Amino acid sequence: MSTPRVRPYTRTGGRTRSTTALAIETIVTTNERAARDALTSTAEHRIISDLCRLPHSVAEVAARLHLPLGVVRVLLADMSDLSLINVHQNADNSDGGPSLELMERVLLGLRRI
Repeated sequence: MSTPRVRPYTRTGGRTRSTTALAIETIVTTNERAARDALTSTAEHRIISDLCRLPHSVAEVAARLHLPLGVVRVLLADMSDLSLINVHQNADNSDGGPSLELMERVLLGLRRI
């Protein structure tokens, strides 16, 4: 007998958009509050908190959790609103393209997967 699967969007209460816009390359990390509030957080928040003790991009979190990008964006935005994660803003590049540092982080993250 197989266990029933939970549809990804039930994890967000059916929401597909969040109040905070997070690009796929945005880096997130867990902060001290997440560790203190571990008992009151949802299961998804605890899993993301554990994963993001090391910096991860939004895309990496989605890939590692095997969840759609939209679901992860909503979960991360909720965590940001609750001050459970730090969202590291992307540096703007003068030519409009991604910075070399960002490209190196993405490449490193892809190699880890």
